[in-house]
Amino acid sequence: MPLATAVVLLSGGLDSATAAALALEAGHSLLALSFDYGQRHRRELAAAQWLSQHLGVAEHHTIAVNLAAWGGSALTDPKLALPSTGVAEGTIPPTYVPGRNTVFIALGLSLAEARGAERLVLGVNAVDYSGYPDCRPDYLEAFQTLADLATRAGREGHGPQLWAPLVQASKLEIVQQALRLGVPIGATWSCYSGGDRPCGVCDSCRIRDAALIEAGRPDLASHGAGPSQGGAP
Repeated sequence: MPLATAVVLLSGGLDSATAAALALEAGHSLLALSFDYGQRHRRELAAAQWLSQHLGVAEHHTIAVNLAAWGGSALTDPKLALPSTGVAEGTIPPTYVPGRNTVFIALGLSLAEARGAERLVLGVNAVDYSGYPDCRPDYLEAFQTLADLATRAGREGHGPQLWAPLVQASKLEIVQQALRLGVPIGATWSCYSGGDRPCGVCDSCRIRDAALIEAGRPDLASHGAGPSQGGAP
């Protein structure tokens, strides 16, 4: 019996790589979709390419969607400071990219419907400090309703299902899952800054490093082996 197909939005970061590995464990054949959206940390795209090969992805598409053209986010505008000490509860940080996941998921659904995929796999997480509005369970539930109404497959009752297995997981739990699944953590890229090594000070690095240390793998933190661990470019 052929494996069911799943499309994974593969950023190159730890969360999306772990979600992809969980989809493989669930018995899916993977297609991957990455986005060059003008992010400062374009280094993640090289990580996504390497991970797609490591995971045995059948197809990997990278689409340019220049969200940096109109700014509004510290991830796309180097003139804006990246947060390094967290943000106040209930505050959406400057790393939020306006409309990013809405655009990405819509394009992922297009690929998923065209390929007859059963699932669209997302590495989004609502537990981290960020509180991004497009990483929350109510957003995903609403988008699933939209997807069922907006696609032929959905209207026929067999549309792609959004699957976000890490949405309620802590960063420590994500690291533990990645270790269990054999995800090459050092080959992923989560740092918000540009450059060839993680900065170690942005909130993404800080939260990831704390979880790796708590999980007993300080060697994989930004002050340890760095992104070359596991064979990444």
